[in-house]
Amino acid sequence: MSIEKAYDAWAAQYDTDRNRTRDLDAVSTTATLSNYSFQRVLELGCGTGKNTEWLLNRAERIIGLDFSQAMLDIAKEKVANNRAQFIKADLTSEWNIDDQWADLVTSSLTLEHIRDLDHIFKQTSRTLTQNGLFFISELHPYKQYGGSGAHFNLEDQTVHIEVFTHHLTDYIDSGHANGFKLLETREWFDDQTSREIPRLISFLFRKKAPTR
Repeated sequence: MSIEKAYDAWAAQYDTDRNRTRDLDAVSTTATLSNYSFQRVLELGCGTGKNTEWLLNRAERIIGLDFSQAMLDIAKEKVANNRAQFIKADLTSEWNIDDQWADLVTSSLTLEHIRDLDHIFKQTSRTLTQNGLFFISELHPYKQYGGSGAHFNLEDQTVHIEVFTHHLTDYIDSGHANGFKLLETREWFDDQTSREIPRLISFLFRKKAPTR
């Protein structure tokens, strides 16, 4: 099953399934971005709008991109607000977003399904204003090394969605190569008091001004 078809199939139950990765992503997103102000947000892989509602409480405009029409249909119903626009898009191609439109780009639980990080950083740089922010929240590569990845149950079968492993240095190196400064990185645990492998990794980059 292709990644797109898998998410179409998962859409109806995505918000109600027990999913610690999805829930911890909401924590990492709100905890990090609460410290910053932004007006126009581009959400990569917005899905069912799991983070859109919170972002819309702080932003003036949001554009959410996703290649799953079923996910987008749920997002449109859940976030019925004319300040939010949801567009079907293939993130591996050029995005139909104006240059320097956003002052924040977010990507949550999306880049594990994309092989070429460099393309994502290039398109993000193009669509961000100078000094704009790029927030990434992803399944920790330590989890991937152990075989973890996006999956769900469908008709008593477990569907494993195709994923690509990106090491921590892959994110950092691709950011630097495309004109970003790393502001912070943080590991997120299911239980902060126990000794365990972190579930998520987050990065916050800032687009640097061009060198004169």
